[in-house]
Amino acid sequence: MKKNMEEVPTDIITSKDLDYLSDMFQWNYIALKKTYNDAQMVSDENIAATFEEANTLFNDNINSVLDILTNGGAK
Repeated sequence: MKKNMEEVPTDIITSKDLDYLSDMFQWNYIALKKTYNDAQMVSDENIAATFEEANTLFNDNINSVLDILTNGGAK
């Protein structure tokens, strides 16, 4: 027996979604590590500040991915 859905569920994550979220997490995690290390190695304060800003951005992106996973895809 086939049931029709009244509404499309919004609180699910498909395997394709999970693969993409995993990739996004990895890209941002690698970038986070690189910008953190690079910020420690440069002596120019402006460049170090730019690396730190990028580091914050990548950290925020990682937290966004984790929020999606924690909430099961619900908005």
